[in-house]
Amino acid sequence: MSYEQDGRGEGSYGGGRGDGRGDGRGDGRGRGRGGYRGGRDDRRDDRRGIPLSALDAATTESSRKLIGAAIEVHKALGPGYDATAYANALKIELADAGVVVKHGHQVDVMYKGKKISETSTDLCIDSRFFVDVLARPGQISTFERLALRAKLKASDLELGLIINFAERRLKDGLVRVVNIEKIQREKGLEFGDDVGEPEHDDGM
Repeated sequence: MSYEQDGRGEGSYGGGRGDGRGDGRGDGRGRGRGGYRGGRDDRRDDRRGIPLSALDAATTESSRKLIGAAIEVHKALGPGYDATAYANALKIELADAGVVVKHGHQVDVMYKGKKISETSTDLCIDSRFFVDVLARPGQISTFERLALRAKLKASDLELGLIINFAERRLKDGLVRVVNIEKIQREKGLEFGDDVGEPEHDDGM
């Protein structure tokens, strides 16, 4: 199972449909398979930067369960509903799988040891990673990636996922965001600058 990691440039996994005519045949303009090629190239670059082994094993396993649940929800409902519908369906699917889910999890924003504000994430899975649920046309934006990354840093978590259920193919709406600083600090790993900002990642 594969999904894109945050930081694909503006291509995102939205390359999945390319120029809107992504029918898998290629159009002779370097987009091949519906513009998918660009996303794959970026993904290979980041795989060299962030191996799955750099992430906590339990977090990785929980993320696999989350993605499996999202696939089931998308198969059953398809695109077309609002984000609340998908978030609620995810909660049901995850509860059936024995996964602990918190909805609307609050995150304190701190500055020099003082709380200055708070934000929230749609779902907190097993107290290990965050999920933001979208249901709108268009690519997942750089701002949305950075916003989730900020929540991860504020909560000292490694991993976050953004899922856009509006995509016809769910994998085109899956973006992983990684808290690079936490991984570097705790595991002593060094990554290139290409993954220091919005990161986009490899497959599961």
